[in-house]
Amino acid sequence: MNYLENIKEGFRSIKSNLLRTVLTALIISIGIMSLVGILTAIEGIKYSVSNTFSTLGANSFDIEKKWDGRGSRGGRQNKMYPNITEFQAKQYKELMQDKARVSLSAQVGNGVAVKAGSIKTNPTNSVIGGDENFLVNENYDLDLGRPFSSLEYETGAPVAIIGDEIAEKLFPKQSPEGKSIIMLGRRFKVIGKIKSQGGGMGGGGSNRLIIIPLEAATQIPTTSPLTFNIKSAILGETSLAYAMEEATGIMRKVRQDRLGQEASFEITRSDSVEQTLNKITGYLKTGGFLVGFITLLGASIGLMNIMMVSVTERTREIGIRKALGATIKQIRQQFLIEAIVICVLGGIVGILLGVLMGNGIAILIGQGEFFVPWLWMAVGMAICITVGLFSGYYPAYKASKLDPIESLRYE
Repeated sequence: MNYLENIKEGFRSIKSNLLRTVLTALIISIGIMSLVGILTAIEGIKYSVSNTFSTLGANSFDIEKKWDGRGSRGGRQNKMYPNITEFQAKQYKELMQDKARVSLSAQVGNGVAVKAGSIKTNPTNSVIGGDENFLVNENYDLDLGRPFSSLEYETGAPVAIIGDEIAEKLFPKQSPEGKSIIMLGRRFKVIGKIKSQGGGMGGGGSNRLIIIPLEAATQIPTTSPLTFNIKSAILGETSLAYAMEEATGIMRKVRQDRLGQEASFEITRSDSVEQTLNKITGYLKTGGFLVGFITLLGASIGLMNIMMVSVTERTREIGIRKALGATIKQIRQQFLIEAIVICVLGGIVGILLGVLMGNGIAILIGQGEFFVPWLWMAVGMAICITVGLFSGYYPAYKASKLDPIESLRYE
C-alpha cells in the first residue's frame, strides 16, 4: 500500500466518521487560529506603527534637558538640572548648522483652552513655539494655508498653525484660514492647518497642537522659564552615531558641563521608540506563541484519544488487512497519515481564520494594511504536521502490533 492509497484511505475513514473528524479538526483549527491570529495581529500593528515612525525620520535625534524628577532617592535629593535657555539653543544651532538641519522649539503650554467667538475647546491642547525648521523636521504637513514667513519668525507675529481637531471644533464646516483665535490671553490669526496624522501614541497627537513662531512664544508670560528642545536632522552621508557624538561635545561646551561631570542634557534618537516597540512585540510574540502552543497541546491530546478509539473500532479491519498481507509498516503509515490529514485540514481552516482575525484586530487598533504572514502560515502548517505525527504515532504503533488472529476474532 503506497502513500497515495493511504491518503485515500484516510479520507475514506474521515468520511465514515465525519462528525468525530470535524470536531477533532475544529480543536486543531482553534489552536492554529489562536497562534496565527495573535502573531498576525502583532505583526500588523508593528507594520502600521513602523510606517508611522518611518515618516518621522530615523536619521535624526532630539536634545532635551535631563529630567531626574523631584524628591529624593535613597536618602539623597535628586539633582535639578537647569533648563536649556534660548541663548544656549541658538548657540548650538549656529555651531551645528553646517552638519545638520537644526530646529528649535519650546513648550509654551499644555492643557490649553482655545476660543473663537462663542465656541471654546476643552483644555486639552498643546501650544509649541517653533522656528523655521520645526515643521519640516517634525514632518508636519499642512492641509491648507501656509507656513510662517521669515518676517513672522523674526518679529514674533501673532499667527498660528492649528491642528485638525481644533479646527473642526472652532470652525465647523468652514476654513479656519484667516480666522482669529484667543489663547493664553492673546489673539492669534490662523494661517494654516496641520494635516491630520491620527490620534498618535500619546492621545491627541498633532490634531490638538497649535504652533506659533518661536519669537512669539518667548513673549508670552509663563509661570516658569521656557526650556528649549532641539531636533537635529542629519543630511547627506554623515553617520548618525558620529553626528550624535559631535552634538554631545558641542552641547557640553554650550551648557558648560565640566570634564568628567555628568551631562545636564539627554540625546535621544528618533527611532528609539521604535526600537523599544520591537522589544515589546518580541515579548508579545513569545506570549502569543505559548498561548497557541498550549492550545495545540490540548488539541493533540484530544486527537490522540480519537485515534485510539479509531484503532479499537477498526481492530477487525486491521486483522483483515494483515491477513491479506499488509505489513506492520503499512498499517503504521495508514494511521499516521490519517492523523496528519485531519491535522492539515484543521490547520488550513485555522490559518485562514487566524489571518482574518489577526488583520481584523490590527485594523481596529491601528491603520495597517491587510497583512499576510507567510512565515507564520508556514510555521502553523509545520506545527499541524508535527501534531499529527505526535498524536498519531502511538495509536499507529498500537495498531501495527495487533495480532491478526486475535483481531479477526474481535467483535
